[in-house]
Amino acid sequence: MTPTAAYAAPAVHAPLEPTTIERRAVRGTDVRIEIHYAGICHTDLIQTADGWGKGIYPMVPGHEIAGVVVETGPEVTRYAVGDRVGVGTYVDSCRTCDQCRQGEEVYCAQVNPTYNALGRDGSPNHGGFSQEIVVDERYVARIPDSLPLDAAAPLMCAGVTTYSPLAHWKAGPGVKVAVLGMGGLGHIAVQIAHAMGAEVTVLSRTLNKKDDGIALGADHYYATEDPAVFEQLAGRFDLILCTVSDALDFSAYLGLLAKDGTLVNVGAPADDITMNNWALIPARRSYAASSAGGMKDTQDMLDFCAAHQVAARIEKIEMKDVNDAFDRLHHSQVRYRFVIDMTKFNG
Repeated sequence: MTPTAAYAAPAVHAPLEPTTIERRAVRGTDVRIEIHYAGICHTDLIQTADGWGKGIYPMVPGHEIAGVVVETGPEVTRYAVGDRVGVGTYVDSCRTCDQCRQGEEVYCAQVNPTYNALGRDGSPNHGGFSQEIVVDERYVARIPDSLPLDAAAPLMCAGVTTYSPLAHWKAGPGVKVAVLGMGGLGHIAVQIAHAMGAEVTVLSRTLNKKDDGIALGADHYYATEDPAVFEQLAGRFDLILCTVSDALDFSAYLGLLAKDGTLVNVGAPADDITMNNWALIPARRSYAASSAGGMKDTQDMLDFCAAHQVAARIEKIEMKDVNDAFDRLHHSQVRYRFVIDMTKFNG
């Protein structure tokens, strides 16, 4: 075991504080990664508030991890010391089910999250708000040299969470895509959908971020606080990607879909959602959801983003400022993703 400096929430709703955790010794197919940058996801707020059930404390959040390999196990074949790599929302799975064999490990019934979960040995997993992490090479992705590590970190969650459904539902030329929400996920979704060749519309509560949305590739931008928008855009879109974490009135948004259109929710609201079935029936519309992608999608996404110059717009902070960043994120006061500079770690 190796002691590693980290920041952890000691209890539910408690501020994060410096601590020391133990990382396992490198095993056969493990890689040890020196973490250079860690993105702050809205999920980190939810988990440290027990929003998805009782948490495991002390909890070290962080599943948007970018760094460099510093040690490899004797059976590692994919990576070498010095490689630029990333780790996302999970660090293990059963490895034998259909989902795992297809490279869609995130849908494995035994998928093992990066933190707030127990590993195979029964000890708690600790996330990326730490100096190092040890992960089996299967759950590590290669970050292309053309992607800056700091802007690549959020791609390990926000990037693949938006790329995966856009690819699965075949966003591309001739497809009208609406991105609901212009935040940490939404601003990446706009870039990816634009790079795929789709006609992209942003649906945001206000027009405050319109200039940013257009600059990132949106063709159109509407404020949903205006009720007339729902009449104006009725039946318009082939695909709506919802990136907000609130339980919205989804019946209203389903009405914006064309015949056979699909609304895909990646925002994962903590509260139950409601909708009227008659928002679906008349146009054979669908409501769906999608998780962060499997390892194949994750690597495809990173390569795609490198080829099309897609990256997160970030505000870098030091580890000591993480609680202020949590508070600002809670109040939507960031454009568009906080990234902790772990090279300036101060515990």
